[in-house]
Amino acid sequence: MTIKRITAVALSALVAVSAGVGVSAEEESKGIVILHTNDVHCGINSDEDTFGYADLAAYRAKLESEGYTTLLVDAGDYSQGDVIGTVSSGEYLIRIMNELDYDVAVPGNHEYDYGMDRFIELKELSEFDVISSNFVELSTNEPVLSRSVIKEVDGVKLGFVGITTPATVTSSTPKYFQNDSGEYIYGFCYGDNGQELYDTVQAAVDEVTEQGADYVIALGHLGIGEGNVWTSDLVIANTTGIDMFIDGHSHSIIEGESYLNKNNEPVILSSTGTKLSNIGAVTVDANGISAELISKDEYTYTEDLETNETNAYMKASDLIEGIEAEYEESANQVVGKSAVELIATDPANPDVRLVRMQETNLGDYCADAYRAVTGADIGISNGGGIRANIGKGDITYGMFISVHPYCNEICLTEATGQDILDALELGVTDYPDASGGFLQVSGLTYEIHSYIPSSVKLDENETFVGVDGEYRVKNVTVNGEPLDLNKTYTLATNNYIIKNGGDGYNMFMDNKLLLDSISLDNAALITYLNEDLGGVIGEEYAEPQGRIRIVDAPSSDDTAAVPSTGNADVSFVFGIIAISGTAMLLSRRK
Repeated sequence: MTIKRITAVALSALVAVSAGVGVSAEEESKGIVILHTNDVHCGINSDEDTFGYADLAAYRAKLESEGYTTLLVDAGDYSQGDVIGTVSSGEYLIRIMNELDYDVAVPGNHEYDYGMDRFIELKELSEFDVISSNFVELSTNEPVLSRSVIKEVDGVKLGFVGITTPATVTSSTPKYFQNDSGEYIYGFCYGDNGQELYDTVQAAVDEVTEQGADYVIALGHLGIGEGNVWTSDLVIANTTGIDMFIDGHSHSIIEGESYLNKNNEPVILSSTGTKLSNIGAVTVDANGISAELISKDEYTYTEDLETNETNAYMKASDLIEGIEAEYEESANQVVGKSAVELIATDPANPDVRLVRMQETNLGDYCADAYRAVTGADIGISNGGGIRANIGKGDITYGMFISVHPYCNEICLTEATGQDILDALELGVTDYPDASGGFLQVSGLTYEIHSYIPSSVKLDENETFVGVDGEYRVKNVTVNGEPLDLNKTYTLATNNYIIKNGGDGYNMFMDNKLLLDSISLDNAALITYLNEDLGGVIGEEYAEPQGRIRIVDAPSSDDTAAVPSTGNADVSFVFGIIAISGTAMLLSRRK
């Protein structure tokens, strides 16, 4: 029996990286290596800095050739994050994980993004154990999935306890956890200021310990430094009996750091980052348990037809290539129809990106979709993230993916009227020149008084500092009422703006986040089409809807009054802008 011993630093029995001689079946295993991944987010292929799934298969085969016994586990967010997940509603990723012979996974918040029925279908398709101790039916408080699983390897019993972030309810789509009456029927033990989660995890840990687990490994999708009471370090600090914590959710890179549990005993915590930027390796042998991360510069698969690595790599690669061929077919699947042409760029001159300098009907549609899927007061979409037109007729997955190719995620935040006004002002800084930060809007109307020079101040990183002069944006209304600078509104847009400050929009980054990355932006366009428009984009989108009015010269009744004073009796009409020469390209990212 392996002697259980935890150390605060990596032990001497770490996984060998140098090539070794294969060990025959009769020889004793060098030890157990638990390979782990988290937050892969559909990152199936390698690049200069990250592994692909075929590399992971090869690395596992390498370890086994060297005499190690391996397990492979994932700490969540594997089935969503790119279009290959969207077009298959997660199935392609499950098929790849089955091929790699994953042993255990915990669902991350984004495993629920395709709806509860699909979540259950994907769980049934999974040939690995899907566990979560705190995903419960609220009527009974019973777990929906197995809380834990014990894997016996080389005579050692490894007890895995699954933990899914309670923030899932607000970082996936809330209605997926509700019945038709809007009542929550599923939960994640988020009550009592964290204590409900701690108690639930402790019960699961105690259960696998009583079942004879030699080591208890928490497989969590919690994250660290998230500003809530559900982080992995706080679960460690409020429980006992966990030996190793494999974490996900915050995309942190943590290599075997030591945290003290409730009894002041050390627990090792590891997390690999995101999109296979590292492979996690937890070693269990006669010396105890230790952890390290393998980076791309430490292991790069090189083809050698004589090795098990090659066989594993090629088998995984062949599957992925086949899935990518299927994906091309899936991208052509029809998801709805449009009775009108939706415009992002000038049809006669695709280099002129109209959506970056004026209201367009496609910009209206995107902002409407954001607002509809979140229930927000206001929806905004940065023009730089809207990349392609949609013609009349059938609409396919691929068309919506072309509109939003970056796979940003939809968020809902609180914002004051002043935040909104500042954002609109920032968006027209470069007007009439094109700017990726130009905002398409929903639930809101505004005027651009182009004769007023922009007085927006930016720092050296082109991030918003303030407005040092008269605002060009005037007469803003929200759902027909004048914008109140002191009122708090709900605002839907993408994580690029709300969480990352993209295009300089830093005014929302510290605001209260109500829904966190609930779906991909291109998926929101599909959801809106099918759930709100009945599958058809109709004549209501034939023209821009008059949400942005251009005022090129002051008039006798023009006023510079702030929005909260009124001035909402304006007839909004679409401003046609004549473009001569080549449109100025965006200086910021989008």
